[in-house]
Amino acid sequence: MAAAGAQPHICSGRLATLKCRKDFQSVRKGRRFATAAFVLEGRQRTAQGVAEQARFGFTVARAVGGAVERNRIRRRLKAAVKSVQMSHARHDFDYVVVARRPALEATFAALVGELARGLDRLHRPLPPTARDRAGSATEQFS
Repeated sequence: MAAAGAQPHICSGRLATLKCRKDFQSVRKGRRFATAAFVLEGRQRTAQGVAEQARFGFTVARAVGGAVERNRIRRRLKAAVKSVQMSHARHDFDYVVVARRPALEATFAALVGELARGLDRLHRPLPPTARDRAGSATEQFS
């Protein structure tokens, strides 16, 4: 059973998931956030019409463990995503959660917290690079 306060909100509907390899590969080109338990990858979808909700994909490699352990990790990560998707995920984004072995032993509250932090981090605007700053400085003096 999860600790008190570990589940801020669970969406009653089904979780929209990524199914095609093409979609997973597209998300690979986006931004990443790594923790000990998982790697979260996210990318904004191109204009394909109106997006009703965020889509999630889950990857648990064979190196993580046997089938029983992989399925348990996948179920835990799906439950964590359902509890934070309404408050932290954007409807026009695709996400992939790549599981690591420590996700099996981590507390559910820790998974939820790291996932919320990762989603917020993916949506944060990128800081300007040195190249961008140098380009804007030359434009000012031109």
